[in-house]
Amino acid sequence: MKLQEKKFQKRLEDFICKRCKTHISGTGYTDHCPNCLWSKHVDINPGDRKAKCGGLMEPVGVEIKGGKSVIYYRCQKCGFKSRVKAAPNDNFEEILRLVSRPL
Repeated sequence: MKLQEKKFQKRLEDFICKRCKTHISGTGYTDHCPNCLWSKHVDINPGDRKAKCGGLMEPVGVEIKGGKSVIYYRCQKCGFKSRVKAAPNDNFEEILRLVSRPL
């Protein structure tokens, strides 16, 4: 019997944003730049680092669900789409800018 792989894997990693060059100290749950909100296509499931693409993930919209912000992404290289919860330290002005964009 094959064990099912976990859908989320916590990874404590620091990185430099490929978009705005901000240095980010990871918390284990950090998956995008809190300054510009851009990300990198490295995961299939959160934290697994199994995506081979490596393209930049553009934040294309925000949806408010139950008082929490969910950021929607599209990979500029392969078109992969994903969404993640906004972090408390995310740039609020960037979130507001995305809220006005249709999903």
